[in-house]
Amino acid sequence: MAVNDGLSRLVARARPRHRTTTEFVEATLREAILTGVIAPGTPLRQEELAETFGVSRMPVREALRQLEARALAEFHPHRGAVVAEISAADGADIGAIRMALEPMALRLSLPGLTAAELDQAEELIAEMDGEADPGRMGELNRRFHMTLYARAGRPRLLALTEQHLLAADRYLRFQFAALGYLPRSQDEHRALLAACRAGDAEEGCRLVTDHVGQAAEQLTAFLEGREAG
Repeated sequence: MAVNDGLSRLVARARPRHRTTTEFVEATLREAILTGVIAPGTPLRQEELAETFGVSRMPVREALRQLEARALAEFHPHRGAVVAEISAADGADIGAIRMALEPMALRLSLPGLTAAELDQAEELIAEMDGEADPGRMGELNRRFHMTLYARAGRPRLLALTEQHLLAADRYLRFQFAALGYLPRSQDEHRALLAACRAGDAEEGCRLVTDHVGQAAEQLTAFLEGREAG
């Protein structure tokens, strides 16, 4: 990665604010990626970053792993780490597909959902409340939704739904990193679960559509602004 003036300025500004070297490197690179100072697809070479930050390679390596967990960096064979390619168009496309599939899956599933499955969904919400790891958070979010859709009785529909939840996972992790979306997301999960416990299919479908659609709209607006900048 060629060192650019924007990253150098962020490094100088951020250095006094962080307790550990890894935290300093990760937070500064995260800001550079989210603001577009480092463009998508840019290689993140450990040697160059260590020189830019004035640190050893070990905290740089750990910082890159943390960025990968947040879906801000990707590791490729023979290329190493690069800034993740996350686009407004792709995020909006995934959101539109989820908005078509998930209300249908919920409507079909709701009459057959058991008390045990609803309790499991509630436990998954509680786990998300206390989870700090973005990768684990994405897994718990996917399991929560699929638990509510489990009784749909349409294997192809469920396979497509899970496929697009998996595709959305990296956008979800990016959204947490960029916008701190979790508290509102958790409130929406609780409201959705309450509608399911009440057996209210109309309200449940409305909530899941709003939940997916508002998240996609918020993230798309952020990404479009970054791409325009």
